Amino acid sequence: MRKASLKRKTNETSIQLDFNLDGEGKSTIHTGVGFMDHMLTLFSKHGLFDLSLTCNGDLEVDQHHTVEDIGIVLGKAFTNSIGNKEGITRYASVNPLLHQWTRHYPM
Repeated sequence: MRKASLKRKTNETSIQLDFNLDGEGKSTIHTGVGFMDHMLTLFSKHGLFDLSLTCNGDLEVDQHHTVEDIGIVLGKAFTNSIGNKEGITRYASVNPLLHQWTRHYPM
């Protein structure tokens, strides 16, 4: 299975993350930021990733350190879990017309 367990401790946050790319959509998330918890829960559920995440951050200052550091750790978890990228394919290719300019966005 493609999994990652990471810890990150800074002056602003302390994060523990367990991630299973081949999961079932189960999650246990405690960040102290309600909307972040909600979005990560949905991310896990609809992406069929198992995610256990605990973050203690300096929320008395602001939420941005918590959100920023979770993004860093989650990105590293994906990178570590993907391995040789087996089974990952392009989802779509889009050419939207935006303000008279065409852009190409492979996804």
